[in-house]
Amino acid sequence: MPIYNAPTKDIQFVLHDLLKVSEQDIPGFDDLDRDFTSAVVEEAGKVASEVLHPLNVVGDTEGCVMENGVVRTPTGFKEAFEQMKDGGWTAMDCDPEYGGQGLPYVMHTAAQEPFVSANMAFNMYQGLTHGAYSAIHAHGSDEQKQKFLPKMVSCEWTGTMNLTEPHCGTDLGLMRTKAVPQDNGSYKISGQKIFISAGEHDMADNIIHLVLAKIQGGPEGIKGVSLFIVPKFLVNDDGSLGARNGATCGKIEEKMGIHGNSTCVMNYDEAEGYLIGEEHKGMRAMFTMMNEARLGVGLQGYAQAESAYQNAVAYANDRLQGRDVTGAKNPDGPADPLIVHPDIRRNLMDQKSFVEGARALTYWGANLIDRAHKNSDADADGLISLMTPVIKGFLTDKGFEYATAAQQVYGGHGYIEEWGMSQYARDARIAMIYEGANGVQALDLVGRKLAQDGGKHVMAFFEMIKTFIKENESNEALSKDFLTPLKAASKDLQAAGMYFMQNATKPNNALSGSYDFMHMMGHVCLGLMWARMAKAAMEALEGGASDTEFYETKIATGRFYMARQLPATAMHLARINTGGDTVMALEAANF
Repeated sequence: MPIYNAPTKDIQFVLHDLLKVSEQDIPGFDDLDRDFTSAVVEEAGKVASEVLHPLNVVGDTEGCVMENGVVRTPTGFKEAFEQMKDGGWTAMDCDPEYGGQGLPYVMHTAAQEPFVSANMAFNMYQGLTHGAYSAIHAHGSDEQKQKFLPKMVSCEWTGTMNLTEPHCGTDLGLMRTKAVPQDNGSYKISGQKIFISAGEHDMADNIIHLVLAKIQGGPEGIKGVSLFIVPKFLVNDDGSLGARNGATCGKIEEKMGIHGNSTCVMNYDEAEGYLIGEEHKGMRAMFTMMNEARLGVGLQGYAQAESAYQNAVAYANDRLQGRDVTGAKNPDGPADPLIVHPDIRRNLMDQKSFVEGARALTYWGANLIDRAHKNSDADADGLISLMTPVIKGFLTDKGFEYATAAQQVYGGHGYIEEWGMSQYARDARIAMIYEGANGVQALDLVGRKLAQDGGKHVMAFFEMIKTFIKENESNEALSKDFLTPLKAASKDLQAAGMYFMQNATKPNNALSGSYDFMHMMGHVCLGLMWARMAKAAMEALEGGASDTEFYETKIATGRFYMARQLPATAMHLARINTGGDTVMALEAANF
């Protein structure tokens, strides 16, 4: 049986030593002192390890079952969902006007991490509801908010997002789902959507589907797409549930992983729906949901790697194999534990340095969302817009890579279901695909985000790095191990951006290098996070922190990342500089 213990000390380090949340000038942040955040994070960790984690393997082995149109979730899921609702975990950062607690989004993120690590498939039910809540909260009418949000905040009603159709995924302009206006102001929605996570289940009284569809007579392509609220059960004026709507589950998809989440084919047969926002402006509203979801998916990537890493460390300390080449470390036993071997250490350090850097990047991104929303900060909004494809794409690619790296520590046992390691790899794999496949994230980064607002935000990112290096170059320890490699990696990233600018008339050159650029930028982001974390750890030690081992370990882990991972930017730059000729050389028939 796999283990999981929430890394509460590491979470607190990011919140307070790195981000210094309680000192920020964002409304509500002055309440985030160490005692308060510790109480929240510790309790979230307790729920994760005691309630959700034991159900992870249950969800994986049982999956969801559909009987007569009703989807049954795995044993224990319904009771656990009630505990999540009763504990207020579904309402942490939601608007108090609709029953939320009004906490910052960064605290929602910090609490979500243990839930995702413990049971990713289960947490998707409330995660998708939160995204649907955010879209309605941002773009819905006052009447829609009052009608739907209170029970979505409490998760008495859950939510979904419906984009993909059998013949179209990324190219939503090809969708066929149609919306026909009615005299009473509603619309009749007809069509089929696939891959709908939490589309039908037995844990909520109602399910509020957000559905993209085209109003007849509207513009062609993506410009003709609108967004609609389509409830499973119609809602009466007094808030009670009415008749069943024409929204039904056709089947549950059989998937590689996340078996505990009901991924459905949804059929809409003249279902009653209500327009959110303006006609033909559905993508603007949907992106409110998708951008939040993409940060959440990035979190899924490293959260699965965190769980896998914890188990790999435990196994490496327990499993006896071979002898340390420098001398036996377990002389009374038949062999030494795996962890004495340099290649096992390398593998574990790769995992550890990634997960801790990824956590810092994700929480920083959540902090930017708070600053953008609560302070109406356009610069923060632009910066998180730039970072979103990096957080989603890079962290999920690497999260899957390191979930399988943890599996490797087990040798053959990692391939056997009894040990539970394959589930982390199988569950992590979807994060690279949904909410926009990672290749699309890379195209979005290079094709749209770099040039956004005249390149203002990427230049601000480079200036942020430059300023941090300049302000701390007198710190000899920080300069040698952290600032020097960060400066080199940043120059590689800038050189890649310059290559794209110089080849603006040859778009295939830029697009062929977009994936490398996303990974290069991901490494630079983690390099910046590690340089900042190293500084914070050094300052804690200088200030007489009692837990010296924790802070020294943090510095050593960061030093590993800067020395062993960050130099990958040079490789990615070399690939980008080769252009698109080799990528595009073959005719389609020759593949």
